Amino acid sequence: MPEEQLFKLEDQRTRTEIAAALRDAAEQIESGSVELKSETDSRDVTVPKNARFETELERLTDSETGEKRYELEYEIRWTE
Repeated sequence: MPEEQLFKLEDQRTRTEIAAALRDAAEQIESGSVELKSETDSRDVTVPKNARFETELERLTDSETGEKRYELEYEIRWTE
């Protein structure tokens, strides 16, 4: 199944700013309507009443430097 990226935002934030963004996202998800916004793009999406929710924690190691980084992801998935 081909992917089509509809929106992406990635930036550096403090832990407090991240928590505030997640609280705002949670309120929007609960209402059923989420507004995604960056400096150059915006997108509105309706989240269905029932969806698949995934939590994932990964440790990745850079093959050249050996540096380890962690990724904590929360994902909501549904079909049309």
